[in-house]
This record gives sequence, C-alpha cells and structure tokens, in this order.
Amino acid sequence: MAGVLAGMRVVEGSAFVAVPLAGMTLAQMGADVIRFDRPQGGLDAHRWPVTRDGTSLFWAGLNKGKRSLAVDMARPEGQEIVTDLICAPGPDAGMFLTNLRVRGWMDYPALKARREDLIMVSLLGTRRGEPAVDYTVNPSLGFPMATGAEGSTDPVAHVLPAWDCIAGGMVVNALLAAERHRLRTGRGQLAELALKDVAAAMLANLGIVGEVLANGVDRPKAGNSLYGAYGQDFLLACGRRVMVIGLTDRQWRGLVKVLDLAQEVANLGQRMALDLSREGDRWAARKEITALFAPWFAARRLEEVAPLFDGAGLTWSVFRSFAEAVQQDPDLSEDNPMMRVIHQPGVGSLPVPGSPVTFSDLARMGPAPAPVLGEHTEEILGDVLGLGSGQIGKLMDEGVVAQGVVPKRAA
Repeated sequence: MAGVLAGMRVVEGSAFVAVPLAGMTLAQMGADVIRFDRPQGGLDAHRWPVTRDGTSLFWAGLNKGKRSLAVDMARPEGQEIVTDLICAPGPDAGMFLTNLRVRGWMDYPALKARREDLIMVSLLGTRRGEPAVDYTVNPSLGFPMATGAEGSTDPVAHVLPAWDCIAGGMVVNALLAAERHRLRTGRGQLAELALKDVAAAMLANLGIVGEVLANGVDRPKAGNSLYGAYGQDFLLACGRRVMVIGLTDRQWRGLVKVLDLAQEVANLGQRMALDLSREGDRWAARKEITALFAPWFAARRLEEVAPLFDGAGLTWSVFRSFAEAVQQDPDLSEDNPMMRVIHQPGVGSLPVPGSPVTFSDLARMGPAPAPVLGEHTEEILGDVLGLGSGQIGKLMDEGVVAQGVVPKRAA
C-alpha cells in the first residue's frame, strides 16, 4: 500500500527520541527510511522499557517501518558505505536526518562535497552545540517548578519527553520544507534546530515569557487545576478519580447544567463579585467552585457519572494508570483504525499504531514492525548502492557490515 511520501528515500543516523520519531513519522507516510547503526547497536539499542530478555520496546516503538543497516563506522570502509548511502543519486534521495555530532566525514560540508543538493536536518542539544536531553531542558526552563501539588516546593519533572516529541515533528517539517525548496530551486541545504530552542520557543509561544516580563508573575504550582480557567480532578464514591474541564463557555455551562448547580454557581459569583462566565474569574474562584462541586462527585460512582457526562457531551476523563489505559481504553486497541496487532520480532504480537494522520486521497497505511538491527543490510547494499554479492560477502566476512537475524518467535 503506497503512502503519500512513496518514492522518497531518507537516511537516518540517530539515537533516542526526536530524530527516530521523525524518521518513523516519514516511514509511516510511505517514505523509505533507512536507519544505520553500529553492528552492536546504537546508543538507544537497549533503552528501557525492555522485555524480560532485554529486547528494547523503546527501540521497537520508535523505528517501525524503517530498514536497518548495521555498519562499522569506525572503519574507513564503513564510513564510505554510509557516505555513499546518504549521497546516493536520484531526485527523491539525498536526504539525511541526524542528531549524531560526527565531525569530519559525516558533517554537512563533507557530505555536500559528494552531493551538492544534499538536504541534511540536524538536531542539536543547545544552539551552541552543547549536549541536552528533555530531562535537562525541562528543568532549565522552569516547568518542574510549576508542576505538582499546590503549596509544595519540590520540583516535579514529568515523564513525557515533550520537547523531544515536538522536536521530532519539527524535524519532519524542516525536511519537507527543504525538499520543497529543492524541488523549486534545485538547491539543497543544512537545516539545524536545537532541542532547547524548541522548548524555549514554546515557552514564549504559550505566553509564559510574557507573563513573567509583562505581569511580573512567576507561575506557582496549582496541582491538577487548569491554569487560567476551570478544570479540576474529583474523587468519586467508588474511589476512581475524574478530570472535568470548563475552559470554554460551552464546556462550563454544560458542566454546571449536568451538576444541577446553576443557582449555587450564580450565588457564588455574586458573593465573590466575580463573573463566572469569564475564564479568568473561574480561575480566581477555582477553590470555591471545587468545594461547591466536590459533594456531587463524592456521592456518585463512575458508572453513574460516565453516561451523564458522555450524554451531555462534556469534556472529561477518568484517571488511569498505563496498564489500565492499555486494558480499558478502546483507542489503544484495534477498535481504533490506527492500531493493528502485528508481530514484532523479539517481542511478540501486540497492537501498534500506524500514522495518526489520514489522507482523503489514499488508503490508510497499516503499521509495520521495527526491523531487527541490520535486517536489511544485504538488500540496502545491493539495491541502493549496487554492490554485488561478492562485494557484500567480503564486507560481511571482514566485519564492516552485519546482517541481522530475524527471530522466529518472541522469547
């Protein structure tokens, strides 16, 4: 089944989240994405979570649909193979994604000397080239100091690598924008972005920089409250916890109507001299609103609340653990057209996602498993680089490249 990027070939030299995510995003839209790694695996080859026998579920999750080349880049012959692969001819080739800081043979000037119209997208840690990961960028810009229970002072670093995820999307955008530029002008280029700049840009885009400078506000912790409007978690009689949102006027009015507390809300607004139809006033009165709403939730079980809220079209959710979400949420099952149960070598059968994007002119592409390290070495050397079987055999015998073995079944 052809995707919207069918025919495009992208080479990826990467590790961890952002750039592997970018390559997988392109692969799930139909591009031929070739990831190269050392024969023993890259820096993320054994990244947790792993199966009981050590197979990385992390690596499998972020490399679906790619082809894998295992090559010893410490040797000149291996460097030549990678260079030839990145700079291989063709109007739909010559595109390279990386977050590996390799000076000399794999930097942009060296590769451009081999292919003038090369497109290279490089993700740095900081704009100065210093190392950085999501778990250092996030604290440096203040988010953990605004996360956690109201009144607490300990920083809370959340578990989602948000800047990596956003940066992965920006890497895709940069590649496709540069390819459009090349199609129009014939010129390639180096596109660089830094993980910390991605986070700093969003800090400003979300108004937080302005809030500090214009208002003199250093945003405090507010627990699970929705900043600047009304949203709060509530404990039900059954012990489950739900999150309800009253951000927009429609959401707020719907919530008040279902709880049948319109008069009480009106009285509260009058007592506090606030207009609770306004987002900011709801934020100012959030503690009083929560105290008014809490008894309603405390008297009801989830099986009573869910049909009421769903029937009224409210914006809400039940809190779940990861395990509960996997077991209970239909969006993580084949009920969701994005998901399909496939066999992942070394892991077994499990539901995995394809692209979240659908295109009206093309059928949805199903997800493909991640490759075994080096699984496609022989076919890449033959099909892309045009090497003969004798040359390939010699490279394998000398340990320059390695061919992965696909496990017959999960351990």
